[in-house]
Amino acid sequence: MHPGIKLRHIRVFLDIAARGNLSAAARAQGITQPALSRTLAELETLLGVPLFRRERRRLILTEAGTLLRAHAATALQTLEAGVAALHPDRAAGRIGVGVLPTAATRLFPRVALRFHEAAPHMTLAVETGPHSHLVRLLREGRIDLMIGRMPVAADMPGLRFDHLYEDPVALVSRAGHPMQGGATEAALAACPLILPPRDALIRPGVEAYLLARNLSPRQPAFETAALAVGRGILAGSDALWFISQGVVADEVDQGRMTLWPTGSAALAGAVGLTRRQGATPDRMLDLLARLTLDQAHP
Repeated sequence: MHPGIKLRHIRVFLDIAARGNLSAAARAQGITQPALSRTLAELETLLGVPLFRRERRRLILTEAGTLLRAHAATALQTLEAGVAALHPDRAAGRIGVGVLPTAATRLFPRVALRFHEAAPHMTLAVETGPHSHLVRLLREGRIDLMIGRMPVAADMPGLRFDHLYEDPVALVSRAGHPMQGGATEAALAACPLILPPRDALIRPGVEAYLLARNLSPRQPAFETAALAVGRGILAGSDALWFISQGVVADEVDQGRMTLWPTGSAALAGAVGLTRRQGATPDRMLDLLARLTLDQAHP
């Protein structure tokens, strides 16, 4: 490896690759955008290949960048684990993480396992619950990070949101539903409905979707965002469930649930990391955030 390549080059490269945006990566690194751009330019010069191409307002990895990212991310995590292994007897640390349902089933378990590999002395204390509950815990300092849908504007003062991906709201049923393959609106009019809780961020969008199709107000049979509850109800009925796709992605992939077409791109929302602005920098919290970005954009 060229002796001019430093750890700061690798960290900057991985942050830009995860976020796809110079300004967001600069905020995460705590440096100015020009300084970040210079560091990236230095790395590309030392390597002799372009790592990104610009598409509209985003930076997209080139083939060389994709190859480097796979190795660099693994190397950095291994280095973190090595540093932690030098102090096996030090006091255990703890990070409080609030996880909303959309990230709890697939994304967060992957992140948690990678974090444990890199920092086995740390404990992840996981809180779940509705969005309002987790925002309150974050403001009170009882959790350090929230993973899930972007808070509403009224909740954002004093908080910072880093975008990961867009997560659609799915309409699902059990596999083998008797109306499967027919018109979605006919099934919605005839079958019991499971809606997200009234205080869920996705509830207004679902209600607007139903209203636009003259299906509202319809009294839902059930209200839940809990996978175990929704899965059990669907398995024993012909109900249809509006829920963040991230909650049921594994169920759909494994053939236990079926996605119904909704024809609405509006039923989607940003998922990301929410933290307190101005919080004291924390190396382990930054590692957790970086691993989350890596797992959201494998």
